[in-house]
Amino acid sequence: MRLFAGIPIVDEARREIVALLAHLRERDWPVRWVREEGLHLTLKFFGEVAPERLEVIEEAVRFAAQGTGALALGLDQLGAFPSAARPRVLWLGIAGPSALELLQDRLERGGEAIGFPPEGTPFQPHVTLGRVREGHRLPPRALDDFEEQYARVPFVGTRLVLYESVLTTGGPRYDSRLTLELTA
Repeated sequence: MRLFAGIPIVDEARREIVALLAHLRERDWPVRWVREEGLHLTLKFFGEVAPERLEVIEEAVRFAAQGTGALALGLDQLGAFPSAARPRVLWLGIAGPSALELLQDRLERGGEAIGFPPEGTPFQPHVTLGRVREGHRLPPRALDDFEEQYARVPFVGTRLVLYESVLTTGGPRYDSRLTLELTA
């Protein structure tokens, strides 16, 4: 099973992202766009794990979440990995307090303690919008025209979810394996 920990995107912010995705889809770009039900903020990707490891991963996620209260978040700027000049993954940034970075760091350290290596790159809170198809490119600075297409809506992250990514012919489906309320 493929597992990751993340924060679901709540309704008001989700509506803005879905509207932005509709504008982006109007372009004839070679991009696999995410589905609305797939919108989330990933904090820790565990990858492919044996089912017998689920319990220890759940324990690490519970431990990381302890004492983390609700998180004041907000939609931020558009971006791309590895860069805006050579986009492969298109994303919408998420602004958050230092508590968000602390939670992500606790998940990384907890994962490392049970055998999952850290990401190795600085944490960039974001919601993935789409992935450029292999062998294709987008025009340089393709996202620049879309900064005015969405509102930078504030929202509150109140849940941390351990998701299982189930690959289907229609794209990945994310099933909740563990849901924790973020209350201090």
